[in-house]
Amino acid sequence: MTFQQSIPAVDLHDFTQGSVEQRLQFVKNLGKAYEEVGFVAVKNHGLSDELRDALYQSVKDFFALPVETKLKYEDKELAGQRGYTSFGREKAKDSSVADLKEFWHFGQEVSDNDPIKSEYPDNIYCTEVPAFNQYGIEAYRRLESAGRELLRAIALFLDLDENYFDAKIHNGNSILRPIHYGPIKSEPQNAVRAGAHEDINLITLLMGASADGLEILNKKGEWVAVTALPEQVVVNVGDMLQRLTNNRLKSTTHRVVNPPREQWGSSRYSIPFFLHPRSEMRLDCLTSCITDENPVQYEPISAGEYLDERLREIGLKK
Repeated sequence: MTFQQSIPAVDLHDFTQGSVEQRLQFVKNLGKAYEEVGFVAVKNHGLSDELRDALYQSVKDFFALPVETKLKYEDKELAGQRGYTSFGREKAKDSSVADLKEFWHFGQEVSDNDPIKSEYPDNIYCTEVPAFNQYGIEAYRRLESAGRELLRAIALFLDLDENYFDAKIHNGNSILRPIHYGPIKSEPQNAVRAGAHEDINLITLLMGASADGLEILNKKGEWVAVTALPEQVVVNVGDMLQRLTNNRLKSTTHRVVNPPREQWGSSRYSIPFFLHPRSEMRLDCLTSCITDENPVQYEPISAGEYLDERLREIGLKK
């Protein structure tokens, strides 16, 4: 059974431009939302309505291209890291059924001679829809900046130095993923467009999707339909942050369900930004998050090793 519920909302300006009291309250509200729900809606995140709308239009234009054109941009050697990934390639971690989606990946562009550039493939650019590249990279930068501020607030909530994450996410392996869930043409094998899963990364920033469908599993084991206003981005905790905090901040299980039968002919578009750290960041549980009641839950591992492990589990890497 699914319930409708708005998720807690915060204003990022309270943290970036507010008084000492507003900043403290923001940190408290953000941490409480992540401990209790796992998702929060954020306004004043730096992504303008104009940029969001222009990006969505260019995303629709790209996915409307002929299949043979899109396949020019799929490089299976890259394990889905850049460019196009066609329908049926990815599944949820414990699912045997592929998700009903195709997607594109924009990745990090290193411009400061950081040697980490050697770890990243170059971005692939679509020549047929140049606006797609332009708006995709611009949104990447805006969401990366908003994510950095949110991680500063999370660091303070965890009693860490405010800039604890800064160097760890500088030129991090983050991904902007425009997704197209295609029209449903026959009875699906299951009732979801994207199976129940948790995100791999530190945090995910999701600008408003083009249709309903996102649901989260709450602490009572109930599926809750997420509603956020157009000017908000929805931000959730990923598995890397869960590991780092020894389950203090929980990665929230979520899924994308199919629409009612009368809407099967419509597409759904979604553009999450997966904020990843650099591969060398350690995800070993923070000592401040280890107690007698909550002993160490995870083995030591680096972000790069963990990402590799998860990409194999979801079918993108062999």
